[in-house]
Amino acid sequence: MAENPRATKIIGNFAPVKVIFQQIASVGLSLLVLLSTVSWTVEKHMCMGRTMDIALFTGAEGCGLDDALSVMGDEAMDNQCCDDESFTLEGQDNLKLSITDLDLEQQVFLVAFNQSYLDLFVPVEELPIPHEKYPPPLLVKDIHILDQVFLI
Repeated sequence: MAENPRATKIIGNFAPVKVIFQQIASVGLSLLVLLSTVSWTVEKHMCMGRTMDIALFTGAEGCGLDDALSVMGDEAMDNQCCDDESFTLEGQDNLKLSITDLDLEQQVFLVAFNQSYLDLFVPVEELPIPHEKYPPPLLVKDIHILDQVFLI
């Protein structure tokens, strides 16, 4: 049976979209793995209740009040107005999963899904003919000629 050239053309036009989607998905997944494995540290320096500096991965710079007090030589005054806050989000260290880490139900599902998915790619030696055992109907009259309907 001959293939429809129009259908081939339509499917062929979507091939670049598929490639672009695969590239976007692979970049997105790699960024997800990268962002989930990196430890994030955010430091904030607050002076008199106001945020003066925010730093990612490094220490936040002070407002300079400590330096000013040390220049003045006033060691007795405590710096009560400045505060440093730090927030650390630990990344994942262990990315290797083992089948033994899963429950029995999850293992059964994973094995069954894997087997059914791999069965989709088993080569078929001969394509089945769906109506092989049924003969075509007998034409008693030629309906196209009787109704005078012709394809142009």
